[in-house]
Amino acid sequence: QVQLVESGGGLVQAGGSLRLSCLASGRTFSNYAMGWFRQAPGKEREFVAAISWSGGNTYYADSVKGRFTISRDNAKNTVYLQMNSLKPEDTAVYYCAARRTNNIVIVAHEYDYWGQGTQVTVSS
Repeated sequence: QVQLVESGGGLVQAGGSLRLSCLASGRTFSNYAMGWFRQAPGKEREFVAAISWSGGNTYYADSVKGRFTISRDNAKNTVYLQMNSLKPEDTAVYYCAARRTNNIVIVAHEYDYWGQGTQVTVSS
């Protein structure tokens, strides 16, 4: 079992930045690929970014490429999502997810564990 707790969400103006964190506990964090997803009101959950268990491979949705950066610190059992140049359309609840694999995972239903989410609101 893996427990995931997100933090770092909040209200920011368009063009601003936020850094989300996801603290994992319960299993060997470095054995898990991690991902970030988001869900806006009335919309389906969508993929944002993913990182392999070593941190050597990353993958981004086209909508955030060049603005968001995913990273991880296995010594701290934490994965991060640095979000720059935020836009109102980035407003959503952001979730981190974990799967025991060394591959990049971009499909939500392939993840085994999910956090409760953190709200990000970008005002125009």
